[in-house]
Amino acid sequence: MAKHVIAQSDYHVRARTISGTHEDKLEQIDTAIQELLDIKLAECVDVDREEDSNVRFLAVPSRSHGRAMFLAILVMLVLLVWLLSTRTAKAQTIEFSPQLHAGAFVDVGHLKDFNSPSNHLFRTRGTTPRVDELDLNMAAAYVKKTVTVSSRWGLEATIQGGRDSQVFGFSATAPNLSGADWLRRLGLTNVSYLAPAGRGLTLQGGIFSSFIGYDSLYAKDSFAYTRPWTADFTPYLMLGVTGSYPVTDRLTVAGFVVNGYWHLAHANDVPSVGGQMAYALTPHVTLKQTALYGPHQRDTSIDRWRLLSDTIVERKVGRLTTAGELQLSSETVAHPGARASWIAAQAPIHVALTGPWSVTLRPELARDRSGRWTGVSQTVIAMTSGLEYRKPAGAAQIILRAEHRYDHSSGDGAGFFKDEGVTPGQHLFVVAVIVGVERTR
Repeated sequence: MAKHVIAQSDYHVRARTISGTHEDKLEQIDTAIQELLDIKLAECVDVDREEDSNVRFLAVPSRSHGRAMFLAILVMLVLLVWLLSTRTAKAQTIEFSPQLHAGAFVDVGHLKDFNSPSNHLFRTRGTTPRVDELDLNMAAAYVKKTVTVSSRWGLEATIQGGRDSQVFGFSATAPNLSGADWLRRLGLTNVSYLAPAGRGLTLQGGIFSSFIGYDSLYAKDSFAYTRPWTADFTPYLMLGVTGSYPVTDRLTVAGFVVNGYWHLAHANDVPSVGGQMAYALTPHVTLKQTALYGPHQRDTSIDRWRLLSDTIVERKVGRLTTAGELQLSSETVAHPGARASWIAAQAPIHVALTGPWSVTLRPELARDRSGRWTGVSQTVIAMTSGLEYRKPAGAAQIILRAEHRYDHSSGDGAGFFKDEGVTPGQHLFVVAVIVGVERTR
């Protein structure tokens, strides 16, 4: 909570003049909104309670810059169409590597919430955040060149928009990174290099896929449409540098240095560090162990650093994929000096049925004791079941999904929106259409 705002009988909000450049005006507007949110916080929480002491409402930028976004996506789509229309490399001035991928997709979904909340919000969520309305949750266009021994430089460039791109990389307890409003429009955007060292050391810098978590920011790459609690409260993307090395045919190790826990937040100037070990236990079973260590608050004393462990075991046999993920995280919060912890687990089961059909079942458990991760002190039990139809259509791929999800949240202040209040349980029925196209050169 802002230290200068305490609960009182009357609040005096000073009048102000918004002036200067366009960016100056936007910054002044954000500052004014934040002051009002601090007053709201003073009225909504009790600072003497441990679970409320670290809660804060943040004014996440909501400016859309719709025209610029539309033009950027249009340029990417024109580039994509040009690439797809290229029949042979010899016919072009530029010869493309065989490892060049170009694609685009659109993801539209409707989440029917049987609580019918008037604010249309899936409480505390970073992806699929809106209910009871048809939403463009994600649209993206991308190019990617993979590294090989014969072509050692690689790149990824992704531009994205939609509901899922608006708040996923921000923090509920730390300020936004400078330029975050346009950085959130970039997905995987990085350069990589395969160094000729031993079995090949891959170096990468920019915005890259998080080493933490089993699920993707993009629903098309996940078994279920709505993401699990383990995904929404750990990083989907990371901003920094990383290196990975295949020690043996079965063991790969990686290390990374990133700007922080959330790549669009600026809690402090101290980077976070981490590493991963990926090991093939058998031809069908893999184990990934990842650790992330660094401060996620203004106080950067090492005894305040957040430590997160993410353990994933996956088994693939024929049409059946099963997995288990366990996350353990904790940190000591500077004010009031209390220990905060996060425990979350999921166990997805995915079965490819005949033809284009598949089904998914995903039980979950998440516990945020102090509300440091989700903003609410709660324990959540959830179950998701889904049916998918995935079919190629020429150069495109069409994915249709139907899904039922039930979440139950218990704890002081926990629950899901219903009318103007909250209720412990939430049933969602989801229908979604994802259409994508990709070509490889």
